[in-house]
Amino acid sequence: MAKRDPDHYFLGLDFGTSGARGAVIDAKGDLLWQGGVSYNAGPEFDWINTWRQAVFDVLGAIPTVYKSRLQAIAIDGTSATVMLLDAGGEPLDAPILYNDDRGKTVQDLLAQLAPGNHGVHSATSSLAKLLWWSQRPEFSYARYFCHQADWLGFLLHGSLGISDYHNALKLGYDVERFTYPPWLQDQPWFNLLPQITAPGTIIKPLLSDIAEKFQLPPNCWVCSGTTDSIAAFLASGVSQPGEAVTSLGSTLVLKLLSETPVTDVASGVYSHRLGNFWLTGGASNAGGAVLKQFFSPEELTRLSQAIDPHQPSPLDYYPLLTPGERFPINDPHHQPRLTPRPQDDRDFLHGLLAGLSRIEALGYQTLQQLGATPVKRILTAGGGAKNLTWQTMRERLMGVPVTPSPQSEAAYGAARLAHQGFQQQIGTT
Repeated sequence: MAKRDPDHYFLGLDFGTSGARGAVIDAKGDLLWQGGVSYNAGPEFDWINTWRQAVFDVLGAIPTVYKSRLQAIAIDGTSATVMLLDAGGEPLDAPILYNDDRGKTVQDLLAQLAPGNHGVHSATSSLAKLLWWSQRPEFSYARYFCHQADWLGFLLHGSLGISDYHNALKLGYDVERFTYPPWLQDQPWFNLLPQITAPGTIIKPLLSDIAEKFQLPPNCWVCSGTTDSIAAFLASGVSQPGEAVTSLGSTLVLKLLSETPVTDVASGVYSHRLGNFWLTGGASNAGGAVLKQFFSPEELTRLSQAIDPHQPSPLDYYPLLTPGERFPINDPHHQPRLTPRPQDDRDFLHGLLAGLSRIEALGYQTLQQLGATPVKRILTAGGGAKNLTWQTMRERLMGVPVTPSPQSEAAYGAARLAHQGFQQQIGTT
């Protein structure tokens, strides 16, 4: 068995919606370095070459002292951002991004193909995008269908047709049985689909020219990846069923580690496998974007400090910017409730924070009603994690400890995944 060197370092690369970030950690999980590049995306944006250049820019920015001891790399990408490749791995078309709903035009095909109450029944699922592409002329030239993280990994290790079961969930992969279901295997384009591995599985060492160009160890391994939201969850260090992470960003995202999987398309709920447990959750359209609509960051800080978090608000708000909700109420016509507005801005903010807290509490109640492990502890990520008044309100409402997550950067979570993959590899050699 190889010796576990405390000076072994691990790199996580996160490709989000606005930029790419890297994080280097050591074997104890200490963050040693982080950095990144931003995108200036606009109409007809060249995503392919931007992503390609971003990989190399981040690799080049890592201090040499850390590069020389890198043992493994893992990459996360946005869920259901997909690509169609030729035999050499070059894209045949622009990628279809995570939030692109062109798959709504093939909903009839999807309904005929996949069983009911399956997570692929979404206009933005990977499978919906594949079906849309199957009706295009370029599809006849395709040799690989892949996710963003798969392709970025290919740039580093050189092997096509490999993915992970986090990215593949919205493609229809059966994460309970570790196989593609028969209804997918029967399709004429099934040969385009990637081989699926557990996230963090060692794939191959870095390509020699990449290692040489960026002064990286030639035996540095590249692992299969994950999605950006799961990488952010992994960053928290949550490991026990009943522990959860709420992300208080522009939207409200709940992720709960459960002993049992739950899926309910009607509630916007699905489950990812996470080792022997399940990561279940949902995302509301409500969140910090509503707060920013009415208050500056300085006002949010000042007014929050003036609120008594132990007193309930009499206002019954459902803080949405526009009609439509995904979770815990799945209703495209659900109306915002932001009135009446009191004269005192402090009271108005109190009502908004209370409304968001009720949505979070209802979300965890919904997951439990569907069969998930009851929530016992909540870590908080995102900008809202700094608001201690809001934290106290949430803790009072949900009756479980609520604390900020020690780490919430997806790049850090991807680095932890690389460390995990390396540990598994050296444990078998």
